[in-house]
Amino acid sequence: MFLLHPHLAKAIATAEVEHILALLDDALDLLDLIITEMFSEAAHARDRARLRTMKDLDAAAIQLMQVGRLVLDPNLQDAALRSAIFQTLDREDLEAAVNQVDALVRPPDDVYYRELVGSYARVRKFLPHLLRVVPFEATPAGQPILEALHYLRQVEPGSAPLPNPPMTMVNRGWHRYVEPSQQVDRKAYVFCCLEQVRAARRRRDLFIAPSVRHSDVRLGLLSGSAWAAARPAVCRSLGLSGSAPETIRALSQALDQTYKTVAANVEANPDVRVTQVDGKDELIITPLDKLPEPDSLVRLREAVHARLPRVDLPEVLLEIAARTEFTATFTHVSERESRMLDLPTSLCAVLLAEACHIGLEPLTRNDAPALRRARLSWVSQNFIRNETLIDANACLVAEQNKIPLVQQWGGGEVASADGLRFVVPVRTLHAGPNPKYFGFERGVTYYNLLSDQFTGLHAIVIPGTLRDSLYLLAVVLEQQTELQPTEIMTDTGAYTDVVFGLFWLLGYRFCPRIADMRGARYWRVDPLADYGGLNGVARHRIHTKLIEQQWEDMLRLAGSLKLGTVQAVSIMRTLRIDDRPTKLAQAVAELSRIDKTIHALTFMADEHKRRRILTQLNRGEDRHKLARAVFHGKRGELRQRYREGQEDQLGVLGLVVNIIILWNTLYINAAVEQLASEGYPVQPEDVARLSPLVLEHINLLGRYAFSVPDAVAQGHLRPLRNPADALDDVA
Repeated sequence: MFLLHPHLAKAIATAEVEHILALLDDALDLLDLIITEMFSEAAHARDRARLRTMKDLDAAAIQLMQVGRLVLDPNLQDAALRSAIFQTLDREDLEAAVNQVDALVRPPDDVYYRELVGSYARVRKFLPHLLRVVPFEATPAGQPILEALHYLRQVEPGSAPLPNPPMTMVNRGWHRYVEPSQQVDRKAYVFCCLEQVRAARRRRDLFIAPSVRHSDVRLGLLSGSAWAAARPAVCRSLGLSGSAPETIRALSQALDQTYKTVAANVEANPDVRVTQVDGKDELIITPLDKLPEPDSLVRLREAVHARLPRVDLPEVLLEIAARTEFTATFTHVSERESRMLDLPTSLCAVLLAEACHIGLEPLTRNDAPALRRARLSWVSQNFIRNETLIDANACLVAEQNKIPLVQQWGGGEVASADGLRFVVPVRTLHAGPNPKYFGFERGVTYYNLLSDQFTGLHAIVIPGTLRDSLYLLAVVLEQQTELQPTEIMTDTGAYTDVVFGLFWLLGYRFCPRIADMRGARYWRVDPLADYGGLNGVARHRIHTKLIEQQWEDMLRLAGSLKLGTVQAVSIMRTLRIDDRPTKLAQAVAELSRIDKTIHALTFMADEHKRRRILTQLNRGEDRHKLARAVFHGKRGELRQRYREGQEDQLGVLGLVVNIIILWNTLYINAAVEQLASEGYPVQPEDVARLSPLVLEHINLLGRYAFSVPDAVAQGHLRPLRNPADALDDVA
């Protein structure tokens, strides 16, 4: 028997535990997928059946409509009503119409059980084993569902009626099927339980203790002496008052002042108008026109791009590796320092292969030890992982922040979040359907955070196209670079009421772009305040008492998120207010409505604010185009089956895009300095609109040679091109 190095043995043991937990999480993801598919198929079957029977239902409804008109006729005496009805419609026809409607119509809360019954054989295959293996636990709100699961674990399999099952978790929609008579229908009870399991697991009312993604979110919340010790520091660091009345008073004053300021200028603002929609006042905003580009900006951009050296992508990686030493952050999985020669070259080759999605074959060279296939494969398996990618990215972000040109683009206080979609054509749990983005395939969303300096700060891989608001807070809180953005911008679809409140509690300014102001709700605290032309808009009241009652728990939640003791994604799922919200979720939503109204009013009134948000979001779109161009292999489809593989490959893509941005910024900065030294009229406002998201001068295709000139390897810049030299264009 051979002995393993202690560090390696520890790494293997840790990896085994993580693998078991990952399998358990995957089992719950698979359960959610199976339940969702069954109920979705049943819903589609119901819709198809209703379409087929629509003609019969219409005919029966027309006959009953005739009877209804007779009943409502004020000129028809009650004594003559029955005679008039049967003169219009035979008794047999009326009975047939009533029976037809009774057979075809469904109540509003119907759960399409008839269509689900056909899937019961499928459920019987996995449910008993699942109940034996998965150690479900529950919050107080989830206890009725946990009792039902324990009951189903103990009963004998079969299809006979269930004797005395717990009925607390059976809602009104299911009750007519679960207990149609004195006996409990087993199949209906099981399907009711599965639907409740799916909803409770998503709310985190149902969880499993030994889990990474599906554990009890309450365990991480600060409480007792730990919260008492942390409370003063949390309030101080987040700028929050420990007093709920004081906080509410300050927020109310800010909201009141915003209303009055906007109302005073709304008539003079040509972009905003108050109109009547269905008898209610609505605010309408005129979309922004495209910002014109002055001739000086066009000429400067052309002059700068003409001086950017033409290079192959491998040279870009190696040059940035020599300049920043970001490759030093890649450590061996055993945590030992590697003594391998030319390791940066091997790392850059592996990063390029993953980011371009071309595999190792185009990069292997048997005459170069650093580029042999075995070496590259070993480096890929032992050095490329989430923590090393995060450290390397932090190094690149720090280097970008040092360049003088970057400060004219932004100081790092602003960031935007948006998703990049990838088709996943292989069978995997970690992808979801969406015909709009993936056609007939499934896919994932690479949800990333971009600074106003064009650097990617952090990203999360999301199966399918789940609502961005679930992951927005996580992608902001979990980023580990030296930049600490406080103003977060997103597109319209990335916010809910809860998001505004949580961001405010954590000291951020949440600034989503509002694509359409129509139908937006505006909230007020003081019902008697006079807001002039906005009185008809400010129709909704904030329940400040609820905020005051839950203020301590809101502080505790914010402190736990700030200190990282709870997962942001789990908290967001728990606080969703669309399904039996908790008092805490309702209080956060009320707080959100104050900040949301302030943002909506200032967004409407301030064109500069709207322009800033749009500019930052456009930067994110341009970065996505750059990432698409880099990720060109295999039709740009992500073919990793497992979550870790997807995260690592897309993490490498984000890292390589940051490398390209840093390289471009260095040379754009050098080109601007050269132009200024030559007497070119460089305007600061034009420099602020330059972008490092350009690729025309970088070759992404072909076989790759990993070598750079000696001067560049020593840290010097390449000579800039001379635009007047025609031979340079041919080279």
